[in-house]
Amino acid sequence: MTTNELWEDAHKDISYIFQELLPGYGLTHRPEQEKLSHFMLDAMIHSRIALCDAGTGIGKTFAYLVAGTVFDHYRRKDKQPRQPMIISTSSIALQNAVKYEYLPLLSAALLDVGIIEAPVLAVIRKGKSHYVCDKRLDQRLAQVSRSKKNQRSLEALENLQSQLDLDEAVHLSDYDRRLVCVPDFCNCKRKHCRYKEYIKQCASKQYLFQVCNHNLLFADAIHRDTGKRPIFPEPCAMVLDESHKVPEVAREMFGVTLCKEDLQAVIYDLHSAGYILAAEYLADATKPLLSKLAIPPEDKPFSTYAERLRIPYQVLQTVNQKLCPQLTHLLRRNLQTVTMTIRTLLQYESEENVVCFASRDENGGTKLCATVYDLTGPMKKIIWSKPQGMILTSGTLAVGEDFSRFRAETGLVHNGRVVESVSESPFDYKANTLLYLPEYPPIQFGNRADLYYDSLAGEIARLIDAASGHCLVLFTSYAAMSAIKERLLELNLLFPLFALDSNNPSHTVKRFKEQPGAVLLATGAAWEGLDFPGDCVSLLVIPKLPFAFPDELREKQKEQYDSLHDFIQAIIIPEMQIKLRQGFGRAIRTETDTCVVAILDDRAGRNGRYYGAMLEALPELRCTSDLADVTKFMLEKKSDRYFKG
Repeated sequence: MTTNELWEDAHKDISYIFQELLPGYGLTHRPEQEKLSHFMLDAMIHSRIALCDAGTGIGKTFAYLVAGTVFDHYRRKDKQPRQPMIISTSSIALQNAVKYEYLPLLSAALLDVGIIEAPVLAVIRKGKSHYVCDKRLDQRLAQVSRSKKNQRSLEALENLQSQLDLDEAVHLSDYDRRLVCVPDFCNCKRKHCRYKEYIKQCASKQYLFQVCNHNLLFADAIHRDTGKRPIFPEPCAMVLDESHKVPEVAREMFGVTLCKEDLQAVIYDLHSAGYILAAEYLADATKPLLSKLAIPPEDKPFSTYAERLRIPYQVLQTVNQKLCPQLTHLLRRNLQTVTMTIRTLLQYESEENVVCFASRDENGGTKLCATVYDLTGPMKKIIWSKPQGMILTSGTLAVGEDFSRFRAETGLVHNGRVVESVSESPFDYKANTLLYLPEYPPIQFGNRADLYYDSLAGEIARLIDAASGHCLVLFTSYAAMSAIKERLLELNLLFPLFALDSNNPSHTVKRFKEQPGAVLLATGAAWEGLDFPGDCVSLLVIPKLPFAFPDELREKQKEQYDSLHDFIQAIIIPEMQIKLRQGFGRAIRTETDTCVVAILDDRAGRNGRYYGAMLEALPELRCTSDLADVTKFMLEKKSDRYFKG
């Protein structure tokens, strides 16, 4: 059999799997999903870089898992050695779903018909700080005061003797976690080290898929580029899911970041080690900075934070000089790392190809970043130079069929290996979604934000009443969310009202789902990180088009364009459209979902300057400006149970 015939058989297997095999396990045959999987397999075979924009409901995860499994099967038929495949994502939820949901179903189906002879397995890989160092655990257990230690925290610490993954130790204190995790530089000579045994096991050929986050994928690439020991075995192909996050991760990995937890950890460690005066001295010096880092940046420039970095830096230098010889290796290293990070942030302000900016961290606060402005060189050098086929997939890589924004940002503009694919969502948006654009949307005049918020709250309240609740409101700022929450509470809505903040967001989401007809106000990561299938979200309200706040990064980007108009067309509008698509994706999560999407920004109205750009970002929808149509839509689409709560 020739190589071409071999890969033709591989494509035949993919068709069989999607058309006949998986439907027998309850999965709907979607031609676009099958087509996408064929496209991904071709990219793996020919070592291409495939940009795959996959609409909501396509099933991109099964598409690349099927392609990857078939690719491995036929590589071995071709007498090629078995190599793993790396799958990187930006969310733990997707990593767990790949290992514990998608792959077991696919593996069982393929085993049943004899396409494979052994189960297809995946292992989730994390950075060193997520695992227990046995040597450091023994040291910590020997020194801990059991009579003074919190009982649950003590039990969590003791349980680590049989538990390697620190993320599974629910009640472990942050201090203990830092003391017992595997350090960056491990020189342990123990014969029996659970971490080393685990890493050795991960590298074995029993695991076809190595699943990780984007940060670890980049760390592996940087290790290889700098001559350090690789984190992963050499892969046969790579999949970067949720790849719209790749530029953000790249900027972090090619630079330095500082968040409030970094400073608080050093203060806490100094205090716990008995250096009370030093801890209090540093706490006082960092107080103005920490108060700023505790809230999202929104429109605050980096200079707002830079002026608050100088005094903490001076104090850290003093503490380093006075205490370094007396500190433990871990505390000394953490203290020096934070000191060097702040020094870098202060020095980078004047560097040519470096930009400092503030961005939102995963806890709803602010992180300060200093990174290279132009990612093209570093990305070409350590990522795109790899010979393996690469699949980059997400629901928001392109606007329409245009990938130019993503390609420009990641250094893929002139790369001849790149191929593109757009897979339209199978959902019937025209039948199941109604777009509401008010005839007279709330407008902010001058500095009278109070009048704008009064008008906006009234419009949102009328929409909630027309839709009988079941509402998610996505804001672009915490200030707007807080102002509307205050006004909606005064209006005494008939439905429970929740606001998603950084304090236990998962608990808030759980309560929202449990309360019939509830209303959830959210911002930040909620634009792409929430999943509400069914009637839970039947009204999605977007008060403002999600234009990014001006920052140093965009100011640097603006310098590359001849005019402000060109910059807005090339950067600002495409970024808004991608963010809008992410938010819109919260509305319809399954084929049977129905939802009203209300965009209340006057710039998105029929006479607004971004009306066309807004429509271009969304699927084809029915549109109305009549509030009565919202109620009519709900009455037509929802069961009696929806209105009873």
